[in-house]
Amino acid sequence: MPLALLALAISAFGIGTTEFVMMGLLPNVARDMDTSVPTAGYLVSAYAIGVVIGAPLLTALGTRTPRKRMLVLLMGLFTVGNLASALAPNYAALLAGRVLAGLPHGAFFGVGAVVAARLVTEDRRARAVATMFLGLTVANIVGVPAGTAIGQALGWRATFVVVSAIGVLAMVTLAALVPEMSAERRTGLRHEVRALGDRQVILGLLTAVFGFGGVFAVYSYLASIMTEVTGLAESSVTVVLALFGIGMTLGALVAGPLTDRALRPTLYGGLGALAVAMVTFHAVVDIKWAAMVMVVVLGGLGFMTTTPLQMLIMQKARQAPTLASAGNQSAFNLANAGGAWLGGAAVAAGWGWTSPMLVGVVLALAGLGIAVLAGVLDGAPTVSRSRIVARGVPGLRRARAAESVTG
Repeated sequence: MPLALLALAISAFGIGTTEFVMMGLLPNVARDMDTSVPTAGYLVSAYAIGVVIGAPLLTALGTRTPRKRMLVLLMGLFTVGNLASALAPNYAALLAGRVLAGLPHGAFFGVGAVVAARLVTEDRRARAVATMFLGLTVANIVGVPAGTAIGQALGWRATFVVVSAIGVLAMVTLAALVPEMSAERRTGLRHEVRALGDRQVILGLLTAVFGFGGVFAVYSYLASIMTEVTGLAESSVTVVLALFGIGMTLGALVAGPLTDRALRPTLYGGLGALAVAMVTFHAVVDIKWAAMVMVVVLGGLGFMTTTPLQMLIMQKARQAPTLASAGNQSAFNLANAGGAWLGGAAVAAGWGWTSPMLVGVVLALAGLGIAVLAGVLDGAPTVSRSRIVARGVPGLRRARAAESVTG
């Protein structure tokens, strides 16, 4: 694999660390800012809002910026956002810093996925994208626990200073290792938006919202499930989160080769197995060793869906994949917010701490249904009709020819 993928993975590691570390720092932040933990929890949502807003906005603004330069600029904004968080004098400023740090997240992964895919041959593109996302999964094993420990020992501000240093390192490695891609065809904003409106792209984004929403319906309440139902001590929560991160990493490693070989079957299998895993987790949650195993399985199957979804959307928007790819990151963050909200609503309704697992099953099956529908609609008859139309209209015939050259 090219060394440029290392630079992308380092960047992903920093992004993953700052996204999830706030969950471990909420008590410290709440105490320092003289507010409640639930109020401090809005800092997690603030980052997600930044991702949802920033993914399409920054990608649209950077459509004509060379992708290497765009990656460096995005990591620069990421670094500024984390420094602003570290230096925030009050809660409102910290909230703004979290939004700012989240803005480049989706755009970076959108641009980075396209760059990663272009660094290798076509038969290894999914593995290249999965390698970049490995940085995100390793962040949950190393970055989040380490960042939480630093915050508890030296104060939460120290954590964001360290993340800012990772951002600077990422900028240096991106500048040094990612090649210039001057031969790349420029598309422009209008073309990017048109690609985002493709039916298959929309169905792919909906699959991400529902399917991955099932993962976050459970993950958001994993600490409470494992302490309140399984019976683990609160000191074991860090280990549980690390186990989930290990599962994510294993899922990313497996997803790359499988997606290169059979994209849609990997997506179908991942979502179907995810629903089965959550049913199983619900059944064995009171058995400590079995529950710990299912945490790893849940992380692995959940993250197995990210690579095929990313590649599917990039393929279906191949004329202008950057905005669609970034939009996929917005979809994952909507899944984060929506899954957490639905899981919390089930708990608030009095259905118990295990109810988010059943919510997750419904969401995963909904995602699977949308994915299967997209596969059916993507069948041969639609392609045949488009070819017949293109054959009869000279302008469309030339456009189809251009697609076959650039795609």
